[in-house]
Amino acid sequence: MIFALLAVLIVGVGARDQLLVAQLAARQGRHPAALVLALASAAATSALAAWAALALTAQMNGNARLFFAALACGFAGLELILARPPKPPAEPTHSLGAFLIVLIAQQLTDAARFLVLAIALATRAPIAAGVGGALASMAVVAAGWLAGNALAGFGFRPLRRWLGAAMLLAGTGLALRALGYI
Repeated sequence: MIFALLAVLIVGVGARDQLLVAQLAARQGRHPAALVLALASAAATSALAAWAALALTAQMNGNARLFFAALACGFAGLELILARPPKPPAEPTHSLGAFLIVLIAQQLTDAARFLVLAIALATRAPIAAGVGGALASMAVVAAGWLAGNALAGFGFRPLRRWLGAAMLLAGTGLALRALGYI
């Protein structure tokens, strides 16, 4: 649980979901309903990643499971390197439903959920990884909601690229171990 919590907290800094929540809070005020939806979305998408790991763990042996963890780690690294921070919308919607749909879509493909999947597969502890990832994801979006415009001035891109490179390196190491080269 602690590995997932720390990993998701680290890769969540400057993530697309955090910046989207911060932009909405800055443009429209800190509406409690938006925070509740962001927290629910963070918890649900982390639970979905943990459930996917649980389903995969039941069907795979150690090396296949470790290789899938390596792939998830690699996808996390690619997302950290390639994903650009969202630009503030010119005319943000006042629809919380639209906000929730965009937020869920971003979270399903972000580095945090890939890391929850990777950690859950590698440790064979999907529930603990899901809980840790959900708590950290909720903290990340809550920080975005509280920070608002303060996040806009920070340049997270170099940090996220370094983290992405580290994730790719970790994924490569896991893959080599799964294939028996290490």
